[in-house]
Order: sequence, then C-alpha cells, then structure tokens
Amino acid sequence: MGLLVALAGGAGGEVGRQSLAGLSALVRRPFRRGDGTDGQDLPVSSGVAELARLEQDPADRARAQELSTVLAERAVLDTGFRTGLEAWHEKAKLVRTGDGQVNNTISGGTIEGPAVMGRDFSGLTITTSPPPPARPPATETDGDGDGDGDGATPSAQG
Repeated sequence: MGLLVALAGGAGGEVGRQSLAGLSALVRRPFRRGDGTDGQDLPVSSGVAELARLEQDPADRARAQELSTVLAERAVLDTGFRTGLEAWHEKAKLVRTGDGQVNNTISGGTIEGPAVMGRDFSGLTITTSPPPPARPPATETDGDGDGDGDGATPSAQG
C-alpha cells in the first residue's frame, strides 16, 4: 500500500511514473478467470477505477488500500493477472520512493575491516584479507634484563 501511495504521488521520478504506467497497463488487461474464460460476470473490480481514484488523490491512504484490496482479489481469481502483478511488484520495489530512508554514519575510532552502509542488501559476499597476527603481550622488565621483576642481577651460580 505504501508503494502505491508513493508511486501515485510521483516518487521515483521517471522510473516511478513508468512503474505506475506498467500497473495501469496490467489492470487494463482483460480479466480472465482461472479457467481462461472472460471474467466480466464476476463481481470483482478490475482495478481501473480504483487506480484512477488514487491517481486523483495520491496521498489518500484509504484509496491506496482500496486499490490494494482489489488487486489482491483479482489476483486470486485471475492467475495470469497474479503472475503479472507479482512481476510488476518485484520491479516496483526497486523504485526509490524514500520510504525507509536510511542515514548511515561512522564516527570515532578506527575501522579495521569493511564497512557496508546502505539498506536492503541481499546476496552480498564480502571478502577481505585475514587480520594480521596478534602481537604477543609485552613482558614486564625490571631493568636487570631477566624479566623476573626482582631487580637483582642474575648470578652465575650453577
């Protein structure tokens, strides 16, 4: 429903307009029942009128919900329409509507690896070099060079 409102409101620029035109062409296709016969006798709207009403007032979420419901009902009864609607929806989801906008910020500290910033990632593979080996911890010395912390010079006794 949010996608319908955004597209009807002009989100996504030219790509959004093309997406909405694709939906318009889809709802104008002849309504076919699952048995392949003309579905004109069915009490379900094709979606043409609901889409036109949403285009008249794109901010009206009730009109978007009405269109969404009609599209879902038609998809249940018209398998060809359902296939087309699913394909349209997959493409339309890629239109940048501003919905779910993300602002990424990294501040302070040191980043020792990749930092991926954005939203809606899928199928990502990030490969990096292994981290350098850890340095052994420094030992305390007491100035006499033997590392035992007693300050005494090592004796040569055997």
